[in-house]
Amino acid sequence: MKKFIIENLKTLFYALIIAIFIRSILIQPFYIPSSSMEPNLLVGDRLFVTKFSYGYSKHSFPFSPPIFSGRLLSATPKRGDVVVFKTPADNRTDYIKRLIGLPGDTIQFINGNLYLNSKKIQKEVINEDDSLYCGNTKIKVSTYKEKLPNEITYHASYRNDISFKNSDKFTVPENHFFFLGDNRDCSKDSRFLSEVGYVHKDNLVGKAQIMFFSSDPRVGSIFKIWNWQNIIRFDRFFKKIT
Repeated sequence: MKKFIIENLKTLFYALIIAIFIRSILIQPFYIPSSSMEPNLLVGDRLFVTKFSYGYSKHSFPFSPPIFSGRLLSATPKRGDVVVFKTPADNRTDYIKRLIGLPGDTIQFINGNLYLNSKKIQKEVINEDDSLYCGNTKIKVSTYKEKLPNEITYHASYRNDISFKNSDKFTVPENHFFFLGDNRDCSKDSRFLSEVGYVHKDNLVGKAQIMFFSSDPRVGSIFKIWNWQNIIRFDRFFKKIT
């Protein structure tokens, strides 16, 4: 009996080590809890984030242990990447946003248009009578396809009633990045310097790559098997994140 217990404890220990290794070095699953990245990421989406995409910092590991400083095997993210990072406010909470500004870039909103390094980001109307969530409230928005200078395209939505029109000019410091939510008027991001602001490269956790599961918590729990046809978003399974 004693040998049986010891062998099972060893198995559990090895399984834990393997799980920590995979989570820290390779990939980690994340759950989308807010609507700040709609229309591209919805509340209830579950996705895989690759840890190796930008190298490793203490935030690559559970509980961010101070085992080393800086980044190992560091790689620079690209504009348009959807990135998970630890918010600078507490270096603990995971945020997911789209990377818009690299070190040295300037970002500004003028008359509701996004400017990068004094050049207006191209945007094409997709739907001027769209709707999406802001928290638990549905809002009317116009959805556009925006195109960054590196040819990356994505959908971004702006409220039709009260939208973020103008801002100061943001200049991204060295070793920092500027992030925006795709749901532009329902996102706490780098525009709000006291809450998020510029994100240091060491705070990057990884790149969002693929969605592996999605369910709508507003409709019901996934344990309600009899209502899966309404709760589970089968069309979003294994969707590449762009």
